[in-house]
Amino acid sequence: MTTYKEIHGTNIEVVSSDPSNPVEGQVWYNTSTNLIKGFIVDPGSWATGGSMNTARRSFSGAGTQTAAIGAGGYDGASRPAPEYGSTNATEQYNGTTWTTVNNLGFSVYNHAMAGTSSAALLFGGRNRSGSTDPTSAGTATWNGTNWTNVNDMNTGRNSLGGFGTTNTACIGYGGYTGSSPDATVVVESWNGSNWTTVNDMGTRRFRSQGGAGSSTAGLAVAGNSEPQPTDNVETWNGTNWAETTDLPGQAVYNSTVGTQTSAVTFGGQAPQPFGEGDTATWNGSNWTIVGSMNSGRQAGGQSGANNTSALAFGGYSPPSISAATEEFSAGPVTKTFATS
Repeated sequence: MTTYKEIHGTNIEVVSSDPSNPVEGQVWYNTSTNLIKGFIVDPGSWATGGSMNTARRSFSGAGTQTAAIGAGGYDGASRPAPEYGSTNATEQYNGTTWTTVNNLGFSVYNHAMAGTSSAALLFGGRNRSGSTDPTSAGTATWNGTNWTNVNDMNTGRNSLGGFGTTNTACIGYGGYTGSSPDATVVVESWNGSNWTTVNDMGTRRFRSQGGAGSSTAGLAVAGNSEPQPTDNVETWNGTNWAETTDLPGQAVYNSTVGTQTSAVTFGGQAPQPFGEGDTATWNGSNWTIVGSMNSGRQAGGQSGANNTSALAFGGYSPPSISAATEEFSAGPVTKTFATS
């Protein structure tokens, strides 16, 4: 049965301070600030954050919205082979500003990252310095201050996905191995010391940025499954992969963050159905299309805890490589009404 409040909303209250526990639809006038405010549940929207110091694309990130790390990538600078435009620059975000920190031990792009801003893992990629192989197996750990090169992956690849909540337990999946077919189903698990090949994915994919979840409960979303992009989504339970609800549209170079049951995916390569500014949240069962990004992009860095809090940074916003950062937020929020 529909209530009076659902039909008419609540009265506009006159108060001297904002309510501590407002309800959805509540509106009030604050006599101390002379502002009219309302309390809503935002399905998801983007706000501009601090720009990176180095514009880059085809890279990855780790962490949360307020504590993130991005490393490597393609910055377009002219360099000799085999690096070409790949960089080793690393930056950390504190929720407001990006700070340049110690460089990665090698330059690389089209790689994956997982973990946190103080305990991250970077793996795979393309054009790794010191190697003429376009598909890298290189791996490095970040301890909050320095990068350390560690044992390589078993299968070198670029444009792969990955997830994990720490740099001692991560999953790397899919990617391009340099042989036909272009996309692979090969999956590897990292235990803090070594990579182990585990059960294959059900769908070949590459050019799927990021990934959501832990090494025992993960989510892989869309990507390129040559000869066509895919909308396929799979979950990982620590042993096997299972198909779940498709993304509402094929996507390539889209970014995904969060957990297996609370994630957000955004951006991608136009003119796919899921394009540069599109955003969708995942509740463990279904996808919901929400507010578009302010500056659409593909192949950018990403970090985030769940489907209410995420960060997008860098990427390719045709025709330029980007340094822009955007913060995604959803859920209860107090809005101030404009005065004119």
